[in-house]
Amino acid sequence: MTRNPFTPVAANVAAQPAKATRPSRSEAEEAVRVLLRWAGEDITREGLRDTPKRVVKSYEEFFRGYDQDPVELLSRTFDEVEGYDEMVLLRDIEFESHCEHHMVPIIGKAHVAYLPDRRVIGISKLARVVDAYAKRLQIQERLTAQIAGAIDQVLKPRGVAVMVSSQHHCMTTRGVHKHGTQMVTSYMTGAFRDDSQLRREFQMMIGMPV
Repeated sequence: MTRNPFTPVAANVAAQPAKATRPSRSEAEEAVRVLLRWAGEDITREGLRDTPKRVVKSYEEFFRGYDQDPVELLSRTFDEVEGYDEMVLLRDIEFESHCEHHMVPIIGKAHVAYLPDRRVIGISKLARVVDAYAKRLQIQERLTAQIAGAIDQVLKPRGVAVMVSSQHHCMTTRGVHKHGTQMVTSYMTGAFRDDSQLRREFQMMIGMPV
């Protein structure tokens, strides 16, 4: 049976990953050398001499979300909304993440909406929260729920809606090799979960067929 993309999913939405003792940079670079040798490469050749350093540096960017607290990113809110209580939507937030099963890219877009209850947040913070969770090893279901959970926890709005659509390279560059497929997930709280008309409005505003 096909899952309705607006069906909420269960997850510990605001959970922070357990802190682990990190290896040193030199240990991380040596791990890259081991993988290169395992792949059959000669790590002494010119083109690969600095590859371990470059890979470790790129990992700092790919996984910088582990050093960010999404709840803290949302901590500054604004109360002066002049009675505005309609949907706030930031759509087409591009993101890059990595699948925790194969450590290959997940490339997609997130649409984030909420119904204010006296407080609003700067729109750039919504995009930053998406990135803070995306820049970790992820599965899309958890990513979707974590974004919604952080917004719900801090703003305490009347409802939150998050829709994520992405392409998983674990399906396109390996395994079944199905190019062009998109995975769609959603997480709804409050009024978005309870009011089907409001969900349809959200769907129309992000350009999905009703």
